[in-house]
Amino acid sequence: MNMDIHQLQPERLWHYFLEICKIPRSSKKEEKIAAYINEFAKKHNLSCIIDEAGNVMIRKPAAPGFEKRRGVILQCHLDMVCEKNSETIHDFDTDPILPWIDGDWVKAKGTTLGADDGIGIAAALAILEATDIPHGPLEALFTMDEETGLTGAFALKPGQLEGRILINLDSEDEGQLFIGCAGGKDTVATMPIETDEVPAGHVAYKVSLTGLKGGHSGDDINKGLGNAVKLMNRFLWNARETFETALADFNAGNLRNALAREAFAVITVHRENEKSLLDYAASFYKEVRNELLITEPDISFIIQPAEKPEFVLNSALQADFLDALYACPHGVISMSREIPNFVETSTNLASVKFIDKKIVITTSQRSSVESSKKDVADMVASVFYLMQADVEHSSGYPGWKPNPDSEILRISADAYRRLFSIEPQVLAIHAGLECGLVGAIYPGMDMVSFGPTIKGAHSPDERLEIHSTVKFWDLTLEILKNIPEA
Repeated sequence: MNMDIHQLQPERLWHYFLEICKIPRSSKKEEKIAAYINEFAKKHNLSCIIDEAGNVMIRKPAAPGFEKRRGVILQCHLDMVCEKNSETIHDFDTDPILPWIDGDWVKAKGTTLGADDGIGIAAALAILEATDIPHGPLEALFTMDEETGLTGAFALKPGQLEGRILINLDSEDEGQLFIGCAGGKDTVATMPIETDEVPAGHVAYKVSLTGLKGGHSGDDINKGLGNAVKLMNRFLWNARETFETALADFNAGNLRNALAREAFAVITVHRENEKSLLDYAASFYKEVRNELLITEPDISFIIQPAEKPEFVLNSALQADFLDALYACPHGVISMSREIPNFVETSTNLASVKFIDKKIVITTSQRSSVESSKKDVADMVASVFYLMQADVEHSSGYPGWKPNPDSEILRISADAYRRLFSIEPQVLAIHAGLECGLVGAIYPGMDMVSFGPTIKGAHSPDERLEIHSTVKFWDLTLEILKNIPEA
C-alpha cells in the first residue's frame, strides 16, 4: 500500500519536517529557515532571540505542574549538506527538497534529504507548539552553519543559555545514546596550475567515475566505501606511467565532510597508445568493481572521446600532483584503545578541483584525541609540501569527552528501557557534534545526543527510517517528562 507522507505519525512532527523541506537552507545561507522559525515563535507567543551569528533561540515556559523541573535545552542545527546526483537538476538556493516514501524510508528525489538535521528541527518545533506535552522550562537552540564549520556554535557566548541539560537531536542511529564525539579540522592544499601545450599526435578522452554511495566522512569512514578521488587518481597515475597520458582537468568530490562519490577527468594520449589505454580502462574497471563488489555495487567507470583541451598540466607538475594524491592517506588511521569498535582517528580526502588557475585539494581530519588530530593533519600536510603546495589548516573544533556518570544519560537510558524493553547502546561518535563546543563554552553542561536512523547522510542516498523516527519522538517526550526537579 502506498502511503502519503502527510499521513505519517506523529502528524505534527512530519508536518514540520515537510515544511522545512520547502525552505532552502544550505550552509551559510540559513536566513530563510531562521526567519521561518522566528515567525513560528511569534505565532505561538514564544520568546525568540537571534544572536549576532544568526543562531536562533526560543524559550518556552514549563507545562503546568512542571515549573520546578530543571531546564532543558533542545539543540539542533539549521543547515543541511547540499549534494545531488550529477544528472539531477536542482538549485539548492531556490528549489524545495522533494521527499517521498520508499517502504519504511523517506528519501529525496536525486538530492540529499536534509533529515540531518531537519528531523531534529521538526521535533523541536513540534514540542514547542504542543500544549499537551509535559516538560519543564525549555530552550530550543537552532545553530547556524554546522556542516561547514560549526560557526554558529563557535559564536555562542557564556550566559546565552540558562539550562544545564542539553539534548542534541543530531545523531543518526536509533537505539544509540551518544555521550562523546571526535574533534576535527580541515587541511587544504593549493598551488598554481602550470600548463604545457597538448602534445603532438594526442587525442582527448573524458573519464567519468560515478555511482559510489558517498556518505558522512565521520560515520561512514570505516565502512569500506570507495573514494572517487583515490580511485580516479589510481587510474590516472597508472595511465601516465604506462601510456604517457597528459592531464587537462580533474574534478572530484565536493564537500569536506562527505566521502567523494564522483570524479571526472580529461586526459590526452598519443594515437599510438589509444587502444592500449582503452583496454587498460576496461581492465581497471573490472579490477575495482571486483574489489568493491560488496560495498559499491553500482560503481560506474566510463571513458569516451572528448574535445581537444586548450592545454594540459606541465608534465613535472602532473607527476608531483598525481604522486601526492596517491600518497595522501584516506580512511581510518587508528581505532580506540578504550571504546570497542570505535574509530579514534581518521582523515578524508574530500575533493580535488581545478579552480581559477589553481589546484585545490580539500581534506578533513577527525580524532577523539586532540594530539592525534594534529598528528594526522600534519601527516596530510607533509604529503602536499612535497609537491610544493601551500597548505592551510582550519582552527578546527574540540571533541566532547564522554562522561559515563552523566545524569541525563541515566535518565535517557532508563526512558529507553521503559519504552522499548531493551538496553540502548551508549557510545561515542566519530562524527563531530556541536556538544564539544557547547561543553567548552559551558563547562559542566550535562549532555546526550540521539536521533532516528539516517542512512547515507551527506549523499543523495540519504534516507530517514520511518519507524525509528516514531521511537525517536517517543523517547524525547519520555525524557522530558522525567527530568527531575532542580
